[in-house]
Amino acid sequence: MLCCLGGLDSSIIVAYASNYCKNNGLPPLDTFSVDYVDNDKNFVKSDFQPNSDNYYIELMKKKFETNHHQIVIDTPELANNLENAMIARDFPGMADVDSSFLLFCQNIKNDATVCLSGECSDEIFAGYPWFFREDALNSNTFPWSIALDERQKLLNPSISSKINLKDYVDYRYNQSLSEIEFIDSDSKETSEKRKITYLTMNWFMQTLLDRSDRMSMYNGLELRVPFCDYRLVQYMWNVPWEMKALNGREKGLLRYIVKDLLPNEIVDRKKSPYPKTHNPTYLAKVKEMLTQIMNKPNAPINNLLNREYILEILKTDGKAFTRPWFGQLMVWMSNNNTNFLMFVLVFFILFFIMKNTFFIKCIFNIYFFI
Repeated sequence: MLCCLGGLDSSIIVAYASNYCKNNGLPPLDTFSVDYVDNDKNFVKSDFQPNSDNYYIELMKKKFETNHHQIVIDTPELANNLENAMIARDFPGMADVDSSFLLFCQNIKNDATVCLSGECSDEIFAGYPWFFREDALNSNTFPWSIALDERQKLLNPSISSKINLKDYVDYRYNQSLSEIEFIDSDSKETSEKRKITYLTMNWFMQTLLDRSDRMSMYNGLELRVPFCDYRLVQYMWNVPWEMKALNGREKGLLRYIVKDLLPNEIVDRKKSPYPKTHNPTYLAKVKEMLTQIMNKPNAPINNLLNREYILEILKTDGKAFTRPWFGQLMVWMSNNNTNFLMFVLVFFILFFIMKNTFFIKCIFNIYFFI
């Protein structure tokens, strides 16, 4: 049995699994983490990732005496696997996060067949910023997809004018809200948080689970997600908001439950996302790859996207696109320039492989705006 070591959620799984191994005379637990060449040298502190993972990984490794494996990925490897990641997922995904996770799973498979992951804790224990941000709570749409106009601007105007994206998004949003079963005893705040919890579990969580399943199974690795156990999901659905957000913190209840299980530094650590590369050579490599595609005047993608806008984004190293791509979730959103270019690149690759304009339009509609 193996676990991915990193933040609060995965550390909880490591703690329980490691204790089980010790209590039953089993060998030390194998744990894994991912990092990138020169990441310590290029690390940029942000609101989404105030510090790197290495310090916390060392804490967990020493406390639970795990057999730890650090997987280090270099820029060329990360960029060159964008196409494989897209093929594994069957449609555009989360760019470098996908290719990194694909390589991560590939390396884990060298040592194991089954791995445990800490995903889904944020969805059921209220770990995302949008559970607390007033602008997200009052947006009347999916909180991770607020900047719809900015996204639509990327489409070729001839296509954009024929697709009423806002009406479609509004329809799916209201349809989802109509499915929610409220409890009469809910406070007003709990009712409002129940809405955003439902949206997160039924839309955003499904995207992450799909990514995990496809990236892992592409490598023959079986990924297990204990926090997604239906019994835990059902139980947490009915926990009042003031308990779930104990002490006014994201995942407050979960932190309280494990305060005697994990080191204090882990329990109190601010939510940190899946690690991304901070190496500036990555942006340079992505820009080079995208420029090569844009220099092909007959590229089919030119019929779908706003070519002039894409060229402007390239010219400004991504600064022409100012809004975070996936709401306020991960640190790689705070380095929005790189990841916007990454998404466009992945989308271009998909278009060249599929050569099916109608299929691509459908995927574009689903992924871009939901």
